[in-house]
Amino acid sequence: METKTDHREVLIPRTSLVQNINVWKIGKSWISKIILILFAFAMLYPLYWLFVSALKTNQEFFENPYSLPIHWVFDNITRAWELAGMGKAMINSTIVTLAAMFLTLLLGTLTAYVLSRFEFRWKGPLMLFFTLGMLIPIHSTLVPLFMIMNKIGILDTYWSLILPYTAFELPIAIFLIAAFMSSIPKAIEEAAMIDGSGYWGIFFRIMLPLSFPVMSTVAILAFLRYWNEFAFALVFINDQALKTLPLVLTIFSDGFGTDYSLTMAAMAIAVLPTIIIYLFFQEQIMKGMVAGSVKE
Repeated sequence: METKTDHREVLIPRTSLVQNINVWKIGKSWISKIILILFAFAMLYPLYWLFVSALKTNQEFFENPYSLPIHWVFDNITRAWELAGMGKAMINSTIVTLAAMFLTLLLGTLTAYVLSRFEFRWKGPLMLFFTLGMLIPIHSTLVPLFMIMNKIGILDTYWSLILPYTAFELPIAIFLIAAFMSSIPKAIEEAAMIDGSGYWGIFFRIMLPLSFPVMSTVAILAFLRYWNEFAFALVFINDQALKTLPLVLTIFSDGFGTDYSLTMAAMAIAVLPTIIIYLFFQEQIMKGMVAGSVKE
């Protein structure tokens, strides 16, 4: 009888301990969910405020900045599109963005392939050189870049934006893609060489398809940067026919005041492509950001 009593005395605290642990796990799970919901709300609220403000009058924008419009002014969208010439500006932004993305991915993948799959004398310093490129303050180069472009005659052209965009995005592209390619087993490459494939065949038939997740991440991050860039476009582009979306948004603001309803409408139009692109490729972004971080 004494043995049974002792056995029960041991089981009771163990049972209560398990219950306490389960309660703690449930509470912790709910706290995590609440924090994530609050964080999502904080991230999405500015977009809600932008689209709601785009459909208000200027008077209502100041009187009721956070509420839904009393009168929905859908005419703001068409007026902003026509007054700012957003159709041409969107074409310009698309040309510059796609061209810079193509060059970034082409040069970034080629460089990352060499740095990740080959051994040579200056590999370490060269990788360090590209990595240090991420530390350069981009806007500190505006004046020297302007002088160089003026001498070679490419100001007020698409190339005055495409080349700097590509150059400043290459370091992060090389860093991410090289880390991913380093995680690909070399046995695949060796098997392809046994089958008679050369380095170019291995690159285009094996490395590029396997590196699609990280290339998608680089492409989307580059798209967001290029599409919204303002400082370079402001300094290097003066021709109205070549202005990009961030530049034409300034047409609604002058030294005397700002038409906030049209400005918000134009910003809502400009931000839509980035939202759509992100929603379609968000899974690829997350895969690419963690790809290559763990080697098996």
